[in-house]
Amino acid sequence: MINGGLLRDAVISAAHSISNKKKSVDELNVFPVPDGDTGTNMSMTITNSVAELENLSDDTDCSVVASTTASALLRGARGNSGVILSLIFRGFAKGLAGKKEMGANELVESLEQGVSGAYKSVMKPTEGTILTVARESAEKAREMLHSTNDPIIIMEEVCKQAELSLNETPKLLPALAKAGVVDAGGKGLLIIFEAMRDVFKGGEIVKADAPAQKQQVTVDTFAATVGQYDCEIHFTYCTEMIITKKADADDSSKLRAYLETIGDCVVVVEDDEIIKVHVHTNDPGKAIQKGLEFGYINLPKIENMKLQHKARQKEAKQEFVPAKPEKQYGFVAVAAGNGIESMFRDIGVDCIVKGGQTMNPSTEDILAAIMSCPAETVFVLPNNKNIIMAAEQAVKLADRKVCVLQTRTIPQGMSAMLAFDPDADFNTNRIEMTNALERVATGQVTFAARDSDYEGHAIKQGEILCIENGKLSFVEKDVSKAAYKLTKKLVKGDSSFITILYGSDVTDEAAEALQKQVAAKFSNLDVNLINGGQPVYYYIISVE
Repeated sequence: MINGGLLRDAVISAAHSISNKKKSVDELNVFPVPDGDTGTNMSMTITNSVAELENLSDDTDCSVVASTTASALLRGARGNSGVILSLIFRGFAKGLAGKKEMGANELVESLEQGVSGAYKSVMKPTEGTILTVARESAEKAREMLHSTNDPIIIMEEVCKQAELSLNETPKLLPALAKAGVVDAGGKGLLIIFEAMRDVFKGGEIVKADAPAQKQQVTVDTFAATVGQYDCEIHFTYCTEMIITKKADADDSSKLRAYLETIGDCVVVVEDDEIIKVHVHTNDPGKAIQKGLEFGYINLPKIENMKLQHKARQKEAKQEFVPAKPEKQYGFVAVAAGNGIESMFRDIGVDCIVKGGQTMNPSTEDILAAIMSCPAETVFVLPNNKNIIMAAEQAVKLADRKVCVLQTRTIPQGMSAMLAFDPDADFNTNRIEMTNALERVATGQVTFAARDSDYEGHAIKQGEILCIENGKLSFVEKDVSKAAYKLTKKLVKGDSSFITILYGSDVTDEAAEALQKQVAAKFSNLDVNLINGGQPVYYYIISVE
């Protein structure tokens, strides 16, 4: 049997493991467009559980560990892969409900519950993805029940099957085969399963990698320096002291060097008489003992930063009060870029969630916006295909009626908003707003984040990508030429309006020149130019 403490440690280890390897998982993404990326989203999703799990004791029931994990993952879910991962772990919460320990039957039931929930959440499940890896792993677990009742042996076989399934994903998805990679989500799930298996077998918890580069700070005053630190807590105790120097005290650089070996965020500042010290460490006693070698200690202070952080989080949660409904309908939109955000507000959006490509907001982010919206019914505009599932998870957590419209682009979100009729009922608005978003043709001009062979295009990193209604249309070398060519492809015989949103990396002069070129080509159409200020996309083009 696997007890709660072991299950807790396994999830924490899995979170650290996928976090440490997220870059290698990100690099498996076939589509070369800059994105939040699978590894990053899965890492951020499961890491959301670590702080809460660390508060649980060794004798905590498995049911509590599983429900704590599932709740944290649901709230922290980012991107489609993160949502699917959260649903797999929700299966553990269902399968372990009321259970003190996890045996073979509970493990199998948990995996099957998770797979069932994940498949139900996807409108059109695609095989050759994380779903396939999860399903075939659960099927293997069920098969193993005929020969063993040892959950650790079953978990070993689950990992073997997950790896076999992962290696088969290119046979199910031609795009993977052509790129010579396996499915990124499946790889992330394998990493998580293997880390959990290792802890079940008695291995140590994987440690989170330290930040790639330590913060280097030059300061004028000690207080100013300490105030700059707002970093992830890798060491528990914030330790400060003032040392009155001995006459023959060593150079304080030696003290700094020692403190760097036992902690981070080290600040050592001295004058002729004193040395002021600040360090984050797990061994405050060693820091003070070392300080005594340089003189007499005054005003030492040791604070547990993890407890302080949790207290601040608790205060923040207590301070948040959901908005009371003051009107019938409200609107939440996901957007990035000052111009785009202002446009949404101008056409009636109440709350903006900052995010989009490369910045997938979590379910909790979207839920907070919904709860801040003073309305009985809230329409949510995700405006990105990788955010829709996270938004849909927020529906179950809200205390008011929520409708997530399937907007996959910014222009679709704007068209849906403009179709809203305050005098119509909910169903009429839902239908009309959906019809409106489906009438919009969207073009996006961005850059290739990596080399790729995608849909017949040999793409080099940095080349200009032109995306037509979500699919790669062609590759160009010049941004302006790409935008003009893409606009021509979007315009049809019944088109009336063209809207060009230019991003933060495009000059006003370049954007205005494009507008004139498009207007000259399509003199019978209205051509609007707006400074969207969006990142990642040079241009977002809407044709209606």
